Amino acid sequence: MEIWLNPACSKCRSAQRLLDEDGAEYTVRRYLDDPPTEAELRTVLDRLGLEPWDIVRTREPDAEALGLRDWPRDADARGRWLAALAAHPALIQRPILTADDGTAVVARTEEAVRDALSRRPT
Repeated sequence: MEIWLNPACSKCRSAQRLLDEDGAEYTVRRYLDDPPTEAELRTVLDRLGLEPWDIVRTREPDAEALGLRDWPRDADARGRWLAALAAHPALIQRPILTADDGTAVVARTEEAVRDALSRRPT
């Protein structure tokens, strides 16, 4: 299990606390310090079952500067979105938790974290 987090984020700290309380084995990726590549983003998005625009923090200054709200949200624009997320990791919704069964969740709620924990092999 891996968690992409920003330690300054309360949702990230909450998700990490839940993982710790559960005794889960996981690795931490501080994605602002170690930004994901476009390939890694594609993999995580596939695991999430989402598109890049589904995990964008649209109120971030970089989103405003890039005009993301006006970008098309279709297959032809997917690469452009991936490039923006890789170049501006602060745009990525957090935390993202990869589950042991090959799926992932945007772990902003306790329920989402517990859902990922429930996917561990027994």
